[in-house]
Formats: sequence, C-alpha cells, structure tokens
Amino acid sequence: MVIGRIRDWCAHFAERHQSEINFALLIVFYILYLVIGAGIFSAIELPYERELRQELKVARQDFLSNNTCVSDAQLEVLLARALEASNYGVSVLGNDTIRNWDFVSALFFTSTVLTTTGYGHSVPLSNVGKAFCIFYSLIGIPVTLFFLSAIVERLVELISRRPVSYFHRRWAMSRPNLAVIHATLLSIVMALFFIFIPAWIFLSLEKDWNFLESLYFCFISLTTIGLGDYVPGETHSKEDNPHPHLYRLAITVYLLLGLVCVLVVLETCYELPQLKLFRRRFYKEKVQELDSETTNIISHDQLSDQKPDPADKMATQLPVISSVSQQADTLRQNGTSTPYTPASGTTVNEKL
Repeated sequence: MVIGRIRDWCAHFAERHQSEINFALLIVFYILYLVIGAGIFSAIELPYERELRQELKVARQDFLSNNTCVSDAQLEVLLARALEASNYGVSVLGNDTIRNWDFVSALFFTSTVLTTTGYGHSVPLSNVGKAFCIFYSLIGIPVTLFFLSAIVERLVELISRRPVSYFHRRWAMSRPNLAVIHATLLSIVMALFFIFIPAWIFLSLEKDWNFLESLYFCFISLTTIGLGDYVPGETHSKEDNPHPHLYRLAITVYLLLGLVCVLVVLETCYELPQLKLFRRRFYKEKVQELDSETTNIISHDQLSDQKPDPADKMATQLPVISSVSQQADTLRQNGTSTPYTPASGTTVNEKL
C-alpha cells in the first residue's frame, strides 16, 4: 500500500515537473559530454605531446653539442624571444617576404575578428592597436550579427520556406516530413560546395596540407571555432604562392559566404517541427510555438466549433417527447389502446 502511494506520488511529481526534470537531465548529459570529450582528447593527444617534447629536447641538446660557442642560457633567451614574436604573428622565418599588417592582411584580420573566428595567427602589436580592437569589436560584432541575421532571414525564406510550401501544396505531402527531406538535402549540398570541394582546392594550393588537414581547416573555420593551427597563405615561398594578396582576399570571401550558408542550414534545421517539439520538453512555454499552417488549422477548428451544428439546431426545435409511461397514462384516460410508436424526425417535422 505504501509502495503504491509512493509510486503514485512519484508519477504525479514527474508529470507536474516534466520540463524541469528534462532540463536537469540535459545539464547532466552536457557535463558528461564535456568530461568524456576531455578524456578522449587527453588519451589521444598526450602521447604525441610527450613525443614532440622529447624530440625538441634531443634537437636542443644536439644543437648545443654541435655549437659549443652558444650556451644554454643564450639559446633559452633566443627561443623565448622567437616564441614571443610568433605569438604576435611575427615569425623569424621569412620576415622579409611576409607582412601581416598590409591592407589585405588587415582585411582578413577584421573579417576573422567580426565573425568571431579569430585564428590568432596575427594580433595587434601596439597598445593603441589593442585598444582600437576592443572598440572596433564592441561595435562591429553586434553589427555583424545583425547583418548576417538579416541576410540569413531572407535566404531562409527564399531557399527553405517557399520551396517547402510549394512542394507541400503540389505533392500534398506531409509538411514535417518534407521539411526534414529539404533540410537533409540542403545540408548535403552545403557540405559538398563549402567543405569538401574547398578542401580539395586547398589541398592543391597548400603544399604542406593533406586532405584531412584541408577538411579540418574548412570545418573549423566555417563553424567559427578558429583554432589557428592551420591558416592558408602562410607559406614562406613566393613560388608556391605568387599572389598572396589575391589569395587572402579570396579566402576572406569564402569565409563570409560559407558562414552565411552554414547559418542558413542551421536556421532551416532549427525550424523543423520535430526539433520544435523536442525543445518544448526542456522549458515551459507561455505561448505555444506554431507555424502558420497549424495556426490556420486551429482557427478553422475554432470557427467550426462556434457554428451551430444542424443536428443540434434540429434537436432544439423538436418538441420534448414525453416518456413511455406518461404516454400510456394519456392513452388510458382517452380510452384508446393504440400501441406506442416512437415518432421519427420526419413525422415531427411534418407536424410542425
């Protein structure tokens, strides 16, 4: 008995607080996802880090043994200075040929800053540049988000909503299923034209990259992760890259167009009815999210409910039929023995 009451109470509590329970489970799942990802990355990358450290240690010892005129302290100072300059985007290799702050390179830098990609390959060197970067980003990032949202909204209406509505009317197909098919095809096309084909192009232009590294760069860039470990156009040979400015300008255009395309795909997937239904499990809604088609259906149903039903109208017009016992008493008083027959609707209407 007690167990049954506890079970009923638990079921009632879970029903009343379903969204809170789902949200708590979502938090637990996300934390587990972070922990599992950290464990996997640590298990994969830690051996490579140890191997690289050992190689650098051996190379340093070989250099000191072959150059006895250089002390370990002097080499330490030189390496520290070189690494500090490298963190600011200035390399000790090929400084005579590569410039990080000409106009095209600065344009590439501003595009990565405002789109929050941030490769980190070049950063402001002066205090004035750092202060201006704060002011520039403070205004530019919200403007960029507004600019991209305006473009994405128009493209979603043109590429996603209108085709789905058109084929829904033409084929009389379920709108949610049609939206899923459209989102899948759009994702495949986006991946083909903005990830796989550009990766193949970068493979032919960047001599030190393989296809996986090119694919990795395209994905990391278009998702605005921007780790900065692979940046195109950083070659130190003019023969490999005879037009570096044009190359960086083309990369800037590619990043902007690719980011818009990714946002269009994400917005299309975000509007899927299945995802809307899934999102409602994690928060309470004051106003139910409905698309235009569902709203029209509900409005039509409400109008139908407000209209009087013909059968109900006829029922209100029909006279009240007395019970069988009452009719029997009436027949005895009249001295007749006519059997009782229920009146049909047509008979009543003729009498009326």
